[in-house]
Amino acid sequence: MNFLKQLIKSKTVKNAGWLICGRIIQMAINFFVGIYTTRFLGPSNFGLINYASAYTGFFASVCTLGINSVIVKELVNNREKEGTVLGTSIVLKIISSFLSAISIVCIVSVVDDGEPIMGPEKIKKAFRWRDLLDSGAIVALCTLGMIFNVFETFNYWFQSKLKSKVTAIATLVGYLIAAIYRVFLIVTGKSVVFFAFATSLDYIAVGIVLIAVYKTEGGQRLSFSKEYGRSLLRSSWHFILPSLMVSIYAQTDKFMLKQMISDAEIGYYSTATALCTSWCFVLQAVIDSFYPAIMEDYKRGYIASYEKKNKLLYSVVFYISVAVSLIICIFSAQIIHFLYGDSYMLSVMPLRIITWYTAFSYLGVARNAWIVCENKQKYLKWVYGAAAVSNVILNFIFIPRFGASGAAAASLIAQIITTMIAPAFIGPLRPNTKMMLDSLVLRGVFSHRKSE
Repeated sequence: MNFLKQLIKSKTVKNAGWLICGRIIQMAINFFVGIYTTRFLGPSNFGLINYASAYTGFFASVCTLGINSVIVKELVNNREKEGTVLGTSIVLKIISSFLSAISIVCIVSVVDDGEPIMGPEKIKKAFRWRDLLDSGAIVALCTLGMIFNVFETFNYWFQSKLKSKVTAIATLVGYLIAAIYRVFLIVTGKSVVFFAFATSLDYIAVGIVLIAVYKTEGGQRLSFSKEYGRSLLRSSWHFILPSLMVSIYAQTDKFMLKQMISDAEIGYYSTATALCTSWCFVLQAVIDSFYPAIMEDYKRGYIASYEKKNKLLYSVVFYISVAVSLIICIFSAQIIHFLYGDSYMLSVMPLRIITWYTAFSYLGVARNAWIVCENKQKYLKWVYGAAAVSNVILNFIFIPRFGASGAAAASLIAQIITTMIAPAFIGPLRPNTKMMLDSLVLRGVFSHRKSE
């Protein structure tokens, strides 16, 4: 009981509280606006939006250069050089984002059913408002969000200082602006291409607000250092390939659904995935708040406390996920009917399957703190490589037979492989697998041991 009282009063939990409260409001706004947006667009157009977004999601790992996985540690360890850490990170990510955007244009020009959708004529149409209803324009507009998303880097500065109150409010303002824009589109009956820009507006608005708040909070002047950039990439590059592998099994299902089935099937699948992840901001808030404390314990050599916090984090993430997934699974048909109407009832079975994905997915996210502290980044490529290969193979088997439900099953199995199975076969990662299994049976989670 004393441990729980101390935990509730801790700065880490208060930090998580601000993140959770901010994201609850954010989720409520986006959730309800998203429902009406999904209803307004219908399965096919909603599927087209998600197909376009899959391209940016696929390249997101390349855009970040793995920096997001190490930046909190860098900020904690280099308090006097925060401006250089942030500035260098942002410049590197901007360069990578622009190169990724160009790559997307090139890929889309040859992939979309063999018909170039970003050729010269289509690019001209993208700048003529009367011709904007074009899948190429939709993809292009979605890439804007990928570029502006680099400014999420400021979030990690606030996290490192346990100032999530500030970032929660700032992020909420940005998402409120984007939500108002979506409501305007629905009321005025705009075409699907305007909603494509709405996916980018989220990132644009949040980025502008974060920059402004960072300055008002007295953040150090940003600067770029080639030398530090090389050092940063040496620490982060191990995360690039694993993240790319994650993107493969997170996004290829949408590509394959379009090629094998239809845009509507993507719409059913995307509706299911959106529902099962709509509440995951809670898990991310908990994880984000634990990261600095875990890093600090490891830095100071408090190994018992460090291990205990990792186990506690795994337990909280897993059991919250299981509880929510069980509720979603039982009431999936009622949820889909109430929120999206009869036109989306084919999303029910995919939802019942994909909802269990969350528990294993966020266990993997929580594991990154241990990975960074223990410097085990180089082994992740084998973990995620196995998951990516298995996901693609399973999609080829399941999608033609079961459509969106098959894609959901493939994603779930691939995630279990990623989180629990593959690491057990890699010696340096095996201790974390044991730690994770201990946490799932609550072994050593609540026992009180003094820090070293």
